[in-house]
Amino acid sequence: MDNRPIGVFDSGLGGLTVVIEIIKELPGENIVYFGDTARIPYGTRSREIVTRYSSQSIRFLLSKNVKIAVIACNTVSACCFEILSDSFNLPLVSVIQPGARAAAEATRNGRVGVIGTSGTIRSKAYPDAIRAINPDIKVFDQACTLFVPIAEEGWSNTEVARYTAERYLQVFKQQKVDTLVLGCTHYPLLEKTIASVLNSDVRLVNPAVNTARRVKEILKSSNQLNNGQEHPGIEFYVSDFGQGFQTIGGRFLGREIQAKCIDIEEY
Repeated sequence: MDNRPIGVFDSGLGGLTVVIEIIKELPGENIVYFGDTARIPYGTRSREIVTRYSSQSIRFLLSKNVKIAVIACNTVSACCFEILSDSFNLPLVSVIQPGARAAAEATRNGRVGVIGTSGTIRSKAYPDAIRAINPDIKVFDQACTLFVPIAEEGWSNTEVARYTAERYLQVFKQQKVDTLVLGCTHYPLLEKTIASVLNSDVRLVNPAVNTARRVKEILKSSNQLNNGQEHPGIEFYVSDFGQGFQTIGGRFLGREIQAKCIDIEEY
């Protein structure tokens, strides 16, 4: 057994949607989570800045002795996964490939929609990954920039969220997609609202589910699972202390969150 923690990082609280799936898939594992709340959002920033921010996040997680790091940010996964993989001697897991495979398997009519931040959509990472699996699939994408601040504000199930979703998602009704990838880890927080404005037969793909399974596969193959621990711990860190992370994140995880604030610029 390897009782070192799994590291997870994101630009804010959205990566908790990955944490909850890791808890379901790997209930015996310790977890260290970092949310870069001082510098959110990542989706509108340049590749150079996203690479610098995410490198600092990984160096922080390494200081906590993690055995694997999950990039629970689609923007980072789309923009600089290869650069980070080459830069660090640590297994890294992206959310893009697991999400793309889940979408390719879920679609029935070969028409898939993808929503994400402007950075993720601009990169074309999801369309490229999906078509690499099945070149016959038609992929339509849409940036939904306001979804992240809505989720961070705790407004996921409000009229504001519904109106915004209707404006963003109308295009997918016209394109007759039967599968929609939630291409940002914040977006599952709005899943009920998103589902309510789409046709009832559209399948929503949360990449976090397959990402957690991928983490399990990697740890199992390297004999690094920590199956014997009955009460694993989760540590939460942020780069800017805000009550919203603890209250909204705690409500989502169904447990109290006590986050510690760090100076990420030290890493």
